[in-house]
Amino acid sequence: MSKPLIRLKRKLTTENLWIYVIASLMIKPTYAYDVRKLINELFGFNPTTITLYSVIYRLRKDGLIKEELVSGEKIYKPTEEGVKELEEAISYMEQVIKRLKEITHPARK
Repeated sequence: MSKPLIRLKRKLTTENLWIYVIASLMIKPTYAYDVRKLINELFGFNPTTITLYSVIYRLRKDGLIKEELVSGEKIYKPTEEGVKELEEAISYMEQVIKRLKEITHPARK
């Protein structure tokens, strides 16, 4: 795998981890320590624990996920605003991919 492709994969995964956190929590609200496992199962990569916890903290602070106490432990869930932000991110990525395909494969329109 080339260095540019490695960088692209890193930027689309670890450096935009919030997307995967919210998507994972939409499928299964869970404890912070289970989010990493869920991301690996759903998307095939393992974010570092420190990075994941800092993303969860920022998402909570920004109102994109919320915590609820269940049996004395914090369960995380996406908020309506978090779901909306994820949908906008997906739409943006789809537009970029569509445009790249139009430019690189004009006959496939």
